[in-house]
Amino acid sequence: MNLSEFTNKINDFLSFLEVEKNVSTNTLRAYQADLNQLIDFWNKSLNKTKIEIISFDNIMRRYVLSLFYKKISKATLARKISCFRTFIQFLRSLGFKYTFNFKTPKLDKKLPVTLSVDEIFYLLDSIKPDDLPTKYPLRDRAIFELIYATGVRCSELIEIKLSDIDWESKQIVVFGKGRKERVVLFGDKAKKSLKNYYERERIQLLKSNESEYLFLNYLGTKLTSRTVQRIFEMFRSFLKIERKITPHKIRHSFATHLLNQGVDLRVIQELLGHKNIATTEIYTHVSSAELAKMCDEIHPMNKMKSLVPEINIKK
Repeated sequence: MNLSEFTNKINDFLSFLEVEKNVSTNTLRAYQADLNQLIDFWNKSLNKTKIEIISFDNIMRRYVLSLFYKKISKATLARKISCFRTFIQFLRSLGFKYTFNFKTPKLDKKLPVTLSVDEIFYLLDSIKPDDLPTKYPLRDRAIFELIYATGVRCSELIEIKLSDIDWESKQIVVFGKGRKERVVLFGDKAKKSLKNYYERERIQLLKSNESEYLFLNYLGTKLTSRTVQRIFEMFRSFLKIERKITPHKIRHSFATHLLNQGVDLRVIQELLGHKNIATTEIYTHVSSAELAKMCDEIHPMNKMKSLVPEINIKK
């Protein structure tokens, strides 16, 4: 396979991922970028060597080896290798006899960063809509409350349509990774916030347009993920902490707080839309860490040292 044939196969591969595998928009965009970078590397290699044809096997090995020497994160490297492995599998289904022997790097397991319950309550109860430096305080507050109430991803939140919401039973149908459908729940507090936004600000945002989406921008169209991220950056300014607040950190907080309240791990897995329970189990480590910290701070045993006089042993 030469460069021209490879470029043509990319379009077929991306269509396969979108239609047959039903991958998320983010994954599709990332894989397309990874393959385009491989094309750039191939073109540069042809210019350097002055050779008209370099085999696909050869260029693939060269490119992947070059990635190992670049200072990119393990997560990025793992995604690129996953992309190439999936592409090779696609080519093999078409009759090409290619192999891919590179192993995915082992990722470091990082505990998710969360906000405390007090921090969440402070932002949702102490900060009034009029205090928020935004033109749409009811919308922005409703977005924060809904992510914390349901644990939905940012990409899922912006896709919520009015037809997905059951106001009576307080349920929302969301579509996660791979367009997998699940139902999330929200309480009375989030419902009140959503209704407040829906009846007062959304009508203004619609203007003369019609939209099926719940959350809208000033043009009356669907919000972008970047806009939602900016909303959380705005809330961050009200806390005296150095770490960032992102939609995903609030999702982590949702899961951790439920676990701390005794909710079954399988239930949390279902609410988060995790395919494997192992992904959800990371929250047990967060809870264990918090429990250890609590024991250090408030357990009576740690106060006994000051009550017992020191004994000097003379030799």
